[in-house]
Formats: sequence, C-alpha cells, structure tokens
Amino acid sequence: MSEFRYVTKGINRTDGELIVTGRAMYACDMELPGMLVAKILRSPYSHARIKGINTDKAKGLEGVKAVISGADIGYRRFSFIDTPAFPADQTPLAVDKVRFAGEEVAAVAAVNEEIAAKALDLIEVEYEELPSVFDPEEAMKEGAPAIHEIVKPNTTTAWEDFGVPSSKSRPYKTVNNISNKNLIQYGNIEKGFEEAEYIREDRFEIPSTSHVAMEPHVAVASFQPTGKLDVWLTHMGYEHKRFWLAKLLDIPISKVRVHKTYVGGAFGGKISIFPFEFIAAYFSRVTLRPVKIILPREEVFAGCPPSRRMIVYLKTGVKKHGRITAQQVKLIDDVGAYRRSSPTALYLAHFFRNPIYSIPSIKHEGYGVYTNKLYTSAKRGHSLSQMVFAVEAQLDMICDELGLDKVEMRFKNFRKKGDTLPNGDKLRSYGLPECLKEAAEKIGWEEKYGKEKFRGLGIGTASMFSGAHNFPFSSAAMIRLNHDGRMILYTGQTEFGIGVDTVMAQIASEVLNCPLDYIVVNSGDSEVSPHDLGNWLSGGIFVSGEAVRRAALDLRDQMLKHAATGLDIPIEDLEMKGGWIIPGSDKSKRLSFSDMSRYGIQMAGGDPFIGKGYVKCVPEVHFWKGKYNKTASLSSGKGRFTEAYGLTLAIAHVEVNPETGEVHILEIVIADDCGTPINIKSVEGQIMSQAVMGIGDVLYEEVRISNGIVMNPNLLDYRVPTANDIPKISSIIVDSYEPNGPFGAKEVGESPRAAVISAISNAICNAIGERIYDLPMTSDRIKRALRSKST
Repeated sequence: MSEFRYVTKGINRTDGELIVTGRAMYACDMELPGMLVAKILRSPYSHARIKGINTDKAKGLEGVKAVISGADIGYRRFSFIDTPAFPADQTPLAVDKVRFAGEEVAAVAAVNEEIAAKALDLIEVEYEELPSVFDPEEAMKEGAPAIHEIVKPNTTTAWEDFGVPSSKSRPYKTVNNISNKNLIQYGNIEKGFEEAEYIREDRFEIPSTSHVAMEPHVAVASFQPTGKLDVWLTHMGYEHKRFWLAKLLDIPISKVRVHKTYVGGAFGGKISIFPFEFIAAYFSRVTLRPVKIILPREEVFAGCPPSRRMIVYLKTGVKKHGRITAQQVKLIDDVGAYRRSSPTALYLAHFFRNPIYSIPSIKHEGYGVYTNKLYTSAKRGHSLSQMVFAVEAQLDMICDELGLDKVEMRFKNFRKKGDTLPNGDKLRSYGLPECLKEAAEKIGWEEKYGKEKFRGLGIGTASMFSGAHNFPFSSAAMIRLNHDGRMILYTGQTEFGIGVDTVMAQIASEVLNCPLDYIVVNSGDSEVSPHDLGNWLSGGIFVSGEAVRRAALDLRDQMLKHAATGLDIPIEDLEMKGGWIIPGSDKSKRLSFSDMSRYGIQMAGGDPFIGKGYVKCVPEVHFWKGKYNKTASLSSGKGRFTEAYGLTLAIAHVEVNPETGEVHILEIVIADDCGTPINIKSVEGQIMSQAVMGIGDVLYEEVRISNGIVMNPNLLDYRVPTANDIPKISSIIVDSYEPNGPFGAKEVGESPRAAVISAISNAICNAIGERIYDLPMTSDRIKRALRSKST
C-alpha cells in the first residue's frame, strides 16, 4: 500500500461539511412552487376483491386536485425481475383485488397534507374479503387460496427491452402459489452422500427485517408541459428508476431526469421502483404541478418491502475428518404478495456460498411462494445472510458431533486462489484463509474456546459479488479539464452514506498525481452523468471506480501527448506531479494543468481535454439480436455472473446470562478481504455499520406479521441496536489485490453483515450448549433452549 499517494489513505470526505452543516440536499428537502402533497389509501384486508371504488366525495373536497384508483391507471405492471419466464406481476394501485394488508388502493393529490388526509377518508371502497394464506409451506399445498392465477403481460418485458433473449413475453400460470423456482446442480449428489461418513439434516427459518433507513421514503415529481419529467428520489441508482418510470408512463427514457440527491440510507431497500414513485409522477402529469409524497414511518414498515423471509432445509455430508462431500438445499422464499426479486434471491443463495467452500456435489432447489403478506426485497447481501446462517450453523453442529476443531474444519474446506467456480467465475483474488487465521489470532480462539462457562465463540463467513451482469450492465465515467487546471469528474454513482464522491476523487487523483481538491465530482444526475450501474449489485468501486480510473488515464494520456508536442520533449521524459507536467531532463520547462487547458484551445484545434472510461461488469458475457454468450441463468445457475468476490470472516465472543437469557457481546472481530481498500476510513465504516446491523438481526429485529398485519410498524415496537448495544468491534483488512479492480479494489459493502450474523448466533449456541434454529435469538428463545437442555 505504501506506493500509493491518495489510494488506501483515510482521507476525510470531500462533502463532509455539506452533510454536517445540513446543506446536503435530500429528496425530502425539495420544495417547488405550487407543489401538491399526495397521500395513499391502503387496503385493510390481506386478500379481497375490489367490487367498487367511489371517489366523488374526495374529488369534491376543496383543495383536492386529483384522485386516482387502479381503474384509472390499469394494468401497468412492474417488478424488479421482469423476464419472459417471470413477467412482472405488480401494479402501482390494485386493480381487481388486494393481496396484502397495506397494498395501495387509491391516492389523492391536494394543496396540503391535511386536505389530502381528509380526502382519503372520503374515498369509499367496497371489498369482498377472500380466504388468505400466510404460511408459505401451506400455500404450496393443493387447495390453498390462489393469490395469483395467470399473470398476462400486456407489454414487452424489461428483459426484452434490454435485448437479452429472443423469446417473447408470455403469460405466467401460477400453480400452488409458486411464483418462481430454480434448480442448480453439479457433481453427483447421490454419490457424494454415499461417500459421506456422517450426514446431517436440519431446518432453519429466518424472518424479514426492516432496512430502517434514517431518511423516509420520498418522491418529488415535476412534469413539464414539454413532456419532460423531473424527479428527486430516494434511490440507489438512477438507471433502474428512470427505466421503469419511462416504461410505466410510456414516455422516452431521455425525457426522465433523476436529479442528484443525497440519500439517507438504503441498504438494498431502495433499489427497485416503488408504487408511490409512479403515483407522484402520474399525479404531476395529470395536474401539471409538482407533487411530493413522503411516506410516514408506519407506511414504510407496512407498505415497503423488508428483507426476504426464508425457510432453509439443509442436508450436508462429510467425511469423519471434516471434508464436505455433498450438500443439498431446499429453499423456500416467502415472497409475499408479489414476486419482485425472488428469482435473483434463489439464485444468489447458492452463488454467495459457492466461493467459500469447495463442495464437489451440490443440489440447490429453490421455490418462491406467494402468500398474503407484505412482499419482500434485498437487504445488504440479497439472501446471503439467510443462507450462510443455515450453512454455518450446521457446520458447527457437525463439528460438535464429530469432535472436529471448528477453525480447522473450515480451513480444510475453503476454496483456493485461482479456483474456477462451476459457473465459470474465477477467484483471481482470495484472502479468506488469511481472514480466518488473523481473526482467530486476534480474538484468542485457542485460549478461550470451551474454557468459559456460558461464554461462547462463533465463526461466520460470507462472500459477495463485485458487480453483476444485470441492467444496466456497465458503467462509464468522464473527466474534463477546466481552465484553472482542475477537473470535473462525471460519474453516475449515488451517494447514500458511503462517501462515493471522495473515493472516486481519490482514484482520479492517484492516476493524475494531483491534489484531491483538483477533482470536482459531479455524480448521480441522469441528465449530466454518463451511463452507470448504480451503487447496488456491489459494483460501485469495482465497476464504476474502474471506469473512473480509465477515464483519468485517458485524460492523462491526452495531456501528456500534447505536452510532449508543446514542449518538444519525448513523452517518455514527462511525469505528472502536483498539478504540473514536468520534464525529467529540464524541470524549468514544466507546464501546469492550467497551461495545458490553454494549449488545447490555442494550439490543438480547441481540444477540450475530456477523458472517457467505461467498464462492462462481465466482459465475456454479451447478447445482441437474439444471440447471447454465457449469460447467467437464474433458473439453472449456468453462465458467468461476476469478475470478483469480496470475502469476510467474523468471529464473535459472547456471554449469556442463563437466568434471563440476555446476551452480552464481548467482542467481534471482522476480517474482510476487499482487495485494496481505496479509502481505509470508508472501509472501516462499512465494516462497523454492518456489524451493528448484524447485531440487530441476531438479537432483536423481526417484522412481526399476524394474519397479514404488520404488528410493529414503528421504532417503538421495532427495536434496532443503540449506542449502548455496541461491543468492541475490531476490523482487519486483508489486501488480496484483485487484478481487475481499480488499484486492486473490490466489494466491501455487503458481506460483513452476514458473517457477523452467523458468528454471533453460533457463539450464542456455543455458550448455551443448545442449537437455536430461528432468528432472532431473543432472550425468550434462549431460555426455552436452556430449559429443553435441562429436561
């Protein structure tokens, strides 16, 4: 790391002053002249047919400017996944029936919030309540209430719009409420279990947890008479949002501008389009006035998707010395009322564990199942935490049964650097063994394990891709030299708390060897910034950061070429330093970056010096006119997916009070292989924040649903960790150097949470000597486990 000047340094955020002084602009801060306020009427029923909606009284209320229902909007379907095999199944407002309590039924736009709320009370909806099903395993049985029957696309699917396959959209017939399924197999599963000397089977259940972003969900829309739509959103990447707004409103995507806003937390919960975002835009088009929607916290909990609810049936076979021979998974994803990202989640539940352990035979069978509950989505490691919670728990149980050392057993089964995964992805960087070695030494595994009553140690592992082959498939960046010698960097990355402007400036400064304040970052504006993957799929640094590096290199090469001509000195004799181009042979002839701007205008035909860089997530994957190569299949698992995996290993040390079931976390050590850390403070902050989130997942958090109703839709009843709950957290950064990443960097934003969840839960079970198969591990569950042990 020592050879870098700006990269790997803990540089303070370049926009820190904006944030701490309250000058950073968030979507909720937006105020436009003549702006209306919109509110949404939601269903009180989990499953009901809509027999009629009367909005006349609401429309007649003074100050109300528009009222809409599903009948006005019709079947404009959307989803995170919208392919010919899995067409979109959700509409912004329910049309024929409601499928979960809290679903959007109608909406009002008025001159202020009070009038809008009063108008909602005046809307009359006649429902015919229908039988509901809330348990996914019951929903899969013959005779269960049908939540969807046939989903009939009335437009091209998004996948067709992207140009991926040659197949066309087709109706999806739902059988036994199965929304989607997959089957991934390699090796010989029967032979693998025959070779095993010990086989274990278990069932695990993981509930939904909320993202609990500090900023509420907000949309501001302003439709112009020219047909242009300006929006300010809480989002994680503008390309996905504007694609769906354009498609649902049937306007050109170039007429949708997503303005830059700061986003007060996302964690995967603000990726896809939301009904309220479309509603704001639709109201603005019909009224030709700006419209703002801010969802109250209760509506975020009850109407916006939390993390995925999953049931994992896991069967693992091992040799007596601990080598895994086979693993079989049956995964049930309780998707709720709408499919959303379930096909991706079922796929990722396999692929996230694939880089960790080398298992010769795998069978992974996944089912997405409709229920009459709030639909679900990604949360910081999409299905990663659910799957590794089960895998790591079962590995600990196997070790206990066979008397194996839990550290050595994992060393024995880790993959190796250079391995090619069954789908063709290659581990060019792989620091997981070093992570385990350093974390075990740091926490004192050998000295503490099994030596303290009601104290326990637990290990958790996790991996995460570094950008994946999903729309918009690639990122680009531009950097422009200004008259004063400073540069404006254009990137489509979104700032939601990760310091993206700072790390992108560090990358550009490293290439150009200029002070950080020479780089002025313009980010996150769809009309100004170039095409960008967005800050999800964990591709922010690996893909967009590499695009920035290449753009800076392009600018550097142009400047050196013209400097060589202007100075009549060979280009090989020139170097950049501190905003100057300096000849090694005669430093008195140096040129400033500002000089180069003037030279381009006066002597190089007006050359404005603009560098361009672009990166495709997985270069060898392509499709064109119905032809495609190595595109990942969500159903079979075949095809390339990513170019690099970030890896994390966590070890937790806990103490359990046997009388109360209370857990006291003594220490957490997290070793993270993120390749080369661009900003050491940012990386440490990511690791710390995920550890805190993981504590909540294990000990407190659960979106409690009873008969389809969210029972804890507020921050009084839904507990998250506070400052008093934070233990000693140590981070170890393992620099494995990823050759395809900018200066060796790769993903850091998602895998530590999952590793910490497994580490804490395994430590608790180690401390009490009993296994708890569900999350969260509340004091009541711990006391029940202790009572069962004593009987």
